[in-house]
Amino acid sequence: MTVIKTPSSRSQTRRVLVAKVGLDGHDRGIKVVARALRDAGIEVVYLGLHNTPEEVVAAAIQEDVDAIGLSILSAAHLTLFKKVMELLKRAGVMDMTVFGGGIILDEDIVQLKKMGVKEVFTPGTSLGRIVRFVKGIKRSVKEN
Repeated sequence: MTVIKTPSSRSQTRRVLVAKVGLDGHDRGIKVVARALRDAGIEVVYLGLHNTPEEVVAAAIQEDVDAIGLSILSAAHLTLFKKVMELLKRAGVMDMTVFGGGIILDEDIVQLKKMGVKEVFTPGTSLGRIVRFVKGIKRSVKEN
């Protein structure tokens, strides 16, 4: 796990976990997105390749993030996102934003949004649009 920190304090900064889930080994895009988020003042926790949904959810809870961003190019997005959403619900985490990116068919995007995935970014999406989306995430009030 790599944490890309910004100089801002936690109370002012969005904190996002980004990860590759499943067997997909192509990580150039997610690294570009992670850097763009970091450069925009967002604290990024990058888990790297080949994570399970269980690892992603455990890390998101442990790292106290505001959102999870998943990158999937392996066509397993419906299965993997569903599992992440189920694990968050099982853990009682109902306020964490989940978004994703990858090569995902329009009809699958509709299904992902019905599962609770807030946004899906496909190839060609501008980095500015992704940054604006993440900056627009409402921060949950976390109890100490």
